Amino acid sequence: MTGADAFFARLARDPDFDAEELRAFDASDELLLATAAGELGGGAGNGPSGASGLAPGELAVIGDRHGALALGAVALLGARGVRVFQDPVLGERALHRNAQRLGIPEGEGFASHALDATLLDGAKLVLVQLPRGLDALDEIAQAIARWAHPDVRVLAGGRVKHMTRAMNDVLGRSFAEVSAGLGWRKSRVLAARGPRPASEAAVSPFPRWGTDPDLRFSVAAFGATFGGPTLDHGSRLLLTGLADAAPGARRIVDLGCGNGVLGVSAALARPGAHVIATDQSAAAVRATRLTAEAAGVLASGCGHDGGASLTGTDAEVESGELTGAGEPAGAGALALPGVCVHRADALEAVPDGWAELILLNPPFHTGATVHAGVAHRLIERCARALAPGGELRIVFNSHLRYRPLVERAVGPSRQIARDRTFTVLAAARRER
Repeated sequence: MTGADAFFARLARDPDFDAEELRAFDASDELLLATAAGELGGGAGNGPSGASGLAPGELAVIGDRHGALALGAVALLGARGVRVFQDPVLGERALHRNAQRLGIPEGEGFASHALDATLLDGAKLVLVQLPRGLDALDEIAQAIARWAHPDVRVLAGGRVKHMTRAMNDVLGRSFAEVSAGLGWRKSRVLAARGPRPASEAAVSPFPRWGTDPDLRFSVAAFGATFGGPTLDHGSRLLLTGLADAAPGARRIVDLGCGNGVLGVSAALARPGAHVIATDQSAAAVRATRLTAEAAGVLASGCGHDGGASLTGTDAEVESGELTGAGEPAGAGALALPGVCVHRADALEAVPDGWAELILLNPPFHTGATVHAGVAHRLIERCARALAPGGELRIVFNSHLRYRPLVERAVGPSRQIARDRTFTVLAAARRER
């Protein structure tokens, strides 16, 4: 692919979490694009069809981390009208920033979509960055088989260390033919074709629902929802002390809400409380909305229900000019009792000094990479959103030793609970 090295060198991760050892692309992106070029006849196409044999809109991308695949398809393969789904909102924003950097117009070159028919209807080639979990891959495969063109070809790539043979089996439930390509620079591509008819394909299990004896409600989850439809061990430990967490608090945030167990539990325990549940994952906020709705605590009239794309600039976020799921909560939303769900980065949907209590079970990975800096970023932003004297109640893996960071970023802390794996801290925001 002519110009590939120069293209990849211009990609950046911003505004996503960044560190010296992290990049906006890896060898699996390069291998996927090279494999796609071979499928399409050798590279950038000629004429109005763009990529060889594909009309505008016939190429879709799923799981693109920062735009390497979608923008690479446009810049290196000549594709047009590429449709893209990214679960994390920060990946979506990075895609748009990289497009601006490369001079690739939104609309003509690419467009962001949800994981639904608008993404896949009529697609003949789908490029997939393999997700970490098999449930997420299962949901993706079923969506492609259901909505894409009957002749669709699926190329799903990843780093070999994160791939298992079970991924072939998952794809095989939705496609008649699945094969693995040769490894290259510790990456590999799985190819699938022949969508199984609806009568042969497994009945879609998404959303999944689960129950737990420690919960008064059922829990929903989609394929990429952290924790699935369960009460994870860390959240269970945090919930044992929820009644004592800022007992008078009625303005509560579930930061990184996942399947919504913390925010919904808080809303049920404190009738009339206003709960903002926020997560950058589309799968998380969709699940939280369903969990809250089933529990009867979804805020009536809350329009921030988690499906919208959000690609505003930092300046728009800071000025409150954003529209869509991640906009800062307005006065109307803040007056709604129950759980209002936002797809947003960290606490950008929460006004300064609004939260009397923040509940946090922070993630420890960015994509497939484990990195403590992801949680550090969330902790450091809590002080701005907390009201004077407000409380951060956080649970984390004990070996990560977050307590010094919590006390530096928020204020003095005390240990609430600890077991063999997790620690729960309560930190009060110090006076500024």
